[in-house]
Amino acid sequence: MSYEPKVVAFLCNWCSYAGADLAGVGRLQYPPNVRVVRVPCSGRINPLFIFSALRNGADGILTSGCHPGDCHYVSGNYVARRKFALLKSMLNYMGVEEDRVNFTWVSAAEGGRFADVVSKVSERVKEIGPPKGVFKKAD
Repeated sequence: MSYEPKVVAFLCNWCSYAGADLAGVGRLQYPPNVRVVRVPCSGRINPLFIFSALRNGADGILTSGCHPGDCHYVSGNYVARRKFALLKSMLNYMGVEEDRVNFTWVSAAEGGRFADVVSKVSERVKEIGPPKGVFKKAD
């Protein structure tokens, strides 16, 4: 039986979600195992959202916001980058694999890039396999 990871993508409303929408409108192919959570800004993503997603069965996380300098709230994506760096360091300390939680920038005009990023994240999580350690699924 092949393993298909569940990936939760937290996307900012203004850029990354619009990029995902453009990928859909353009009929670009990307893995169907991605569940999108639309947030007002990547800077508004509470790290507890990521912990909660992992605890509730997500195998991988993608967080995506506007490119630096393009944030509709001026500095939300910079706040997100700082939060994410700390969170990723903490998750690594806890034993969560490096590629299980990902951060990227996708603009509203980059539907192709969104499809590419989602495909790569899904492939990396599939290579890692099911979570082990802290977020291991109950048998």
